[in-house]
Amino acid sequence: MPTHNGTVRVRMGQSQSARHAFAHESVDLGPGVKLGALSEGSGDSSVSERVRREGRDGDGIAKLAAVVCMSISVGYTTYLIVSSNLRSLSWFAFHPPLQMLAIGLFTYGILTLQPTNQPKTKAAGLTRHQLAMFLTGVPVLGLGTWVIYYSKNINARAHFTTWHGTIGIIAVGWMCVQILVGGASVWFGGAAFGGGAPAKRIWKYHRLSGYLLYPLFLYAAHLGGAWSTYTNSHASHAMRLIAYSIGPIITLLAIYSRIRLSKMKFF
Repeated sequence: MPTHNGTVRVRMGQSQSARHAFAHESVDLGPGVKLGALSEGSGDSSVSERVRREGRDGDGIAKLAAVVCMSISVGYTTYLIVSSNLRSLSWFAFHPPLQMLAIGLFTYGILTLQPTNQPKTKAAGLTRHQLAMFLTGVPVLGLGTWVIYYSKNINARAHFTTWHGTIGIIAVGWMCVQILVGGASVWFGGAAFGGGAPAKRIWKYHRLSGYLLYPLFLYAAHLGGAWSTYTNSHASHAMRLIAYSIGPIITLLAIYSRIRLSKMKFF
């Protein structure tokens, strides 16, 4: 039988052989990432060269803050309407929750695309962005806009008599142009703008336009939620302040803190 010391020597030899074998193995870590022929002491330098960290310090906290604040605004708006007399509100009941939901979807659409800077993550982010913006957010916004227009028509009330309504319709019109330009710059390889570099230049302006348009939506929501006759008579001052003033400000700051200026080189 082997002695105690002999057993130790065998195990040590096996351990060294295993380390030597691992040093020459090719390990697949996922799509586009392969770790091969590492020598002892090389650490994870090969991995760091192939996988770049996309998020910056504070990005995660900013994203969480934006999601929480926007969830409060959307959730409270829905609660405020549902807890009221829906029959007396008629068609108007659909307008506030639909518009806030659309803004929530726009928020997600921005957040999901911001940190991406590698081909595969950019492609996945763009898909999520279009699902949130074009396929869900814009239809919800359009329906909410039509509802208030129809509600005022059947009640013989004038349109765009408040800053809330005026800024709201400007934001909706701007969004229509935003969607058309953004889609044309990426669909079919950006063929509508000549593809390649010309389409990428248009995309940069589309991104900048979106960052300017987003606070306009938040401001329209602030005017409607914090100052309208309906919310003043149905919501407490504290909740109006949180859901329609403080929340949107935090959300905007969180979104802006995650902007990558390197993606928008205009000069």
